[in-house]
Amino acid sequence: MQSARNRTPFFSTLALVSVVVGGTACKPPEAPPPAAPPAVEVGTITVQPSSIPVLDELPGRIAPMRSAEVRPRVSGIIVERVFRQGGSVKAGDVLFKLDASMYEVERASARAVLERAEVTAVEARQQAERGEKLLASGVVTQEQHETLQAALRRAEADVAAARAAVRRAELNMEYTTIRAPIGGRIGRALVTEGALVNAGDPTALALIQQLDPVYVDFTQPAMELRRLRQAFKDGRIQGSTPEQANVQLLLDDGSHYEKAGRLLFSDVTVDPGSGQVTLRGEFPNPDAELLPGMYVRGRVEQGTLSEALVVPQQAIQRDNAGKSQVFVVGGKGTAEVRPVRVSRTYQEQAVIQDGLKAGDQVIVEGFQKIGAGAPVKPVSWIAPGAGINPSQPR
Repeated sequence: MQSARNRTPFFSTLALVSVVVGGTACKPPEAPPPAAPPAVEVGTITVQPSSIPVLDELPGRIAPMRSAEVRPRVSGIIVERVFRQGGSVKAGDVLFKLDASMYEVERASARAVLERAEVTAVEARQQAERGEKLLASGVVTQEQHETLQAALRRAEADVAAARAAVRRAELNMEYTTIRAPIGGRIGRALVTEGALVNAGDPTALALIQQLDPVYVDFTQPAMELRRLRQAFKDGRIQGSTPEQANVQLLLDDGSHYEKAGRLLFSDVTVDPGSGQVTLRGEFPNPDAELLPGMYVRGRVEQGTLSEALVVPQQAIQRDNAGKSQVFVVGGKGTAEVRPVRVSRTYQEQAVIQDGLKAGDQVIVEGFQKIGAGAPVKPVSWIAPGAGINPSQPR
């Protein structure tokens, strides 16, 4: 009995140890920690300061350098059109001829009046001279002498008036031949032979425009022009002033006009409706390729932006709020999102005003496969067809 009681604790302890050992043996092994994701290969550029021209692309319209409407100075019937429509004319070339028969009669009448006035003046002068002699001998009185002198002056005044009338008649005769006031290209005739025209008519006979060189009137937001001028003042942009910039034209079909022009001036007023200011440029046009009224776009080079940080436009992303951002390679080899501010674009590159510094590695290609914090393997990116890194200074 005693031995049986002594064996009970032993067997209980043995059973407990067996349970613990068995439970430990049946517990599954812990899973190993997950492996880090492999680094994604991305194309990058190293941002370096460079100098780029400050280009603005502005809409514009062609305007002639000089334009003159051909109008009659006297009334009459058009009897002949002399010029070739659409051709070139020189200043003074005959354009139209009016029926001059009435003006010939007026000129003849004015000449007759002048001749009669001259004869009267000769008689008055002779009487005045005779009166001078008779006054000395006392034959005529002082009053009579003064009367003769007044008659002479009236006769001389009549001669001057008659000469002016003759000159007026001669001018009217000259005006029956309508000449070109300026040289240039003349358009279609707006009247035909047989039409009665009058001095002061609202309708012109034709239009002459000087097309070499021509003006191009560009429009630019007033705030943008002010910002450029402030940049010149601060020294951030070097080179010519905005009013002396060179301009290249893009025609409406996208082609480049081969001849460069220059910017002459900017207007002194702002359009209150659009907030735009007009800038006028001048372009050579020897082949009359640029015609008044044509729509063009001008690339205005207004200086050089030094120490600019540029990245390809494809590197610029947009967040949910529409703000610009880029992916950069962080110090631990992971992708980081960096908000940036773009000031302008140049040749498919974005000029970064804020958010980047020299030496940053910007991800240009492969960012579609990564997110913020993802490990990346940077590889130097080369622009297609360029063969050079666009971030390198030129």
